[in-house]
Amino acid sequence: MTEPSRIFVVDDDAVSRELLQRILSAEGHAVVALSDGREVLERLEGGQAPDLVVSDIRMGETGGLELTDALRVRAPDTPVILVTAFGNIDGAVDAIRRGAFDYISKPYDVDAIKVVVARALRQRSLVLENRALRRDVREKYRLENVVGRSEAMLHVYKTAARVAATDATVLILGESGTGKELVARAIHQASPRSSGPFVAVDCGAIAEGVLESELFGHARGAFTGAQVARRGLFEEASSGTLFLDEIGDVGPNLQSRLLRALQEGTIRRVGTNEPVAVDVRVVAATNRDLALAVKEGRFREDLYFRLNVVTIQIPPLRDRREDIPLLAEHFAHKHGRPDGARAISDGARDLLVAHHWPGNVRELENVVARALALNPAGVILPEDLPDTIRGGAAAATPAGLALADRPTLAELERRYAELVLGEAGGNKTRAAEILGIDRKTLYRLLGERD
Repeated sequence: MTEPSRIFVVDDDAVSRELLQRILSAEGHAVVALSDGREVLERLEGGQAPDLVVSDIRMGETGGLELTDALRVRAPDTPVILVTAFGNIDGAVDAIRRGAFDYISKPYDVDAIKVVVARALRQRSLVLENRALRRDVREKYRLENVVGRSEAMLHVYKTAARVAATDATVLILGESGTGKELVARAIHQASPRSSGPFVAVDCGAIAEGVLESELFGHARGAFTGAQVARRGLFEEASSGTLFLDEIGDVGPNLQSRLLRALQEGTIRRVGTNEPVAVDVRVVAATNRDLALAVKEGRFREDLYFRLNVVTIQIPPLRDRREDIPLLAEHFAHKHGRPDGARAISDGARDLLVAHHWPGNVRELENVVARALALNPAGVILPEDLPDTIRGGAAAATPAGLALADRPTLAELERRYAELVLGEAGGNKTRAAEILGIDRKTLYRLLGERD
């Protein structure tokens, strides 16, 4: 059952005060009648902030205007409705200017009082609800939650924090599973655009013809099946941030359209030449070497420079092993140990640190979640970890993973993916799950087509 709203009615006229108290009590509110603004301030000192104050403007010691000023500082979430004598418009205007929610005139219009009070309480409820939602979102995606204390991650934090306050386009580089979208969301939440939408699109997972329509929208009849006009993601992200993940997978035709959108601040829906202005910040990400793609003619140089205003390089997990215990405990608390108790045994921690982690942070989270599913009540032990990780330090160079020829990183990842695929009996879905990557990334590591 919903708690009744607490309302302070303040008036030095006993008849007027009692009338207001009866009207509001009849509406189901918990009403406290007071004779002067000073009594309200005394109750605030005792921690009794009400949901609403209805106060006469003119009173003996502390009037309604002085009370409004004090509440703006000491209880800013409490709206104030001031009562003014009929015809005292100047006082009413001054009340609104000084922060009062609204005013009502004597003699009272009972229906008007009910409407104004209901509106003030509804607005307060919405303000508190929106603040809680923003706090939850910011708590989830704030920079501090991009877990890691290594020198490389500290550089990521510093760059992200500095660029967040600007509207500069950001290019986030890093292998699959390193947390590129998490950094992009943290930049958005720390930016002046945080109240706007964050719209993410995986450019590598959508066919180019479909992606063009997704990004820019389309006019009615632009293609078969386009029975109605549709806004694209550039428009949906207006006043916010558009995150273009796997931008390196975009084809040449779409690269040209993206360049125009970034240069002109306008887009054109598929099937029309009518420009549509868009106010959006673009953050792009890729696990590809875009500079190499430019040299090979696979990616437009002018688009590369438009995207690469600020670059954030997220290191792979194997290059910041000192972060692995911290991340593992973070994921253990996220998936099963919210009490803050230590959840990783020394033996399991050593195996996790020794592992190569081709799937990076995503793979680590999957491994920890799996271990907790097998042992939900206790500390993660070595036997709770997958076969690919058990075996101590040897897990860093598993049997069958030859290193004597000093392979490149790409070759080493291919060999490891083949090793895991073999252990999974050729089941690519299972192998991708063990590695903590998607099937498309597995095919890419193997040099195959999906």
